[in-house]
Amino acid sequence: MIIGALLVLTWLVLLLRYPAKALPISLSAVFGLGLVALWVIWQDNREAYQLARLDLRVAYAPDSCPADRPLRVSMKNGNDVPMLTVRWRIAAYTPGDSVNLNENTYSTPRYRGPGELQPGADWSDCLPLPPLRSGYRPQSLEFRAEQLQGSFAN
Repeated sequence: MIIGALLVLTWLVLLLRYPAKALPISLSAVFGLGLVALWVIWQDNREAYQLARLDLRVAYAPDSCPADRPLRVSMKNGNDVPMLTVRWRIAAYTPGDSVNLNENTYSTPRYRGPGELQPGADWSDCLPLPPLRSGYRPQSLEFRAEQLQGSFAN
């Protein structure tokens, strides 16, 4: 914090004392920082767009999954490029409610996808339930994938 303030103060002194030399350097630095900021924003928007094109569905399916992994997860890559990695958390809600009924602890699992998933390809698997608050039965809840993070091929 103090070092940053000293740098700004030094830059202001140089700009006031030697404007002919400091102004072009300052403008080029601001231009360079602007280009880096635009590139970061573009990358974030591109990743958000690609994650939005993943069709990720989570359902409680004890009939088609083992007892220790009763959540059926299915994913379809709707992008034009392969998905390399994807991670998410599963949230549980009563129908029509917006309160997540998972126990929020550090041990709450993060789920991972299949690795590389080609464009248009499907993947499904059975996963364990996240820890639920006491008093709630999984068959009466809706499960959703949230906090998606992933990477895609260029």
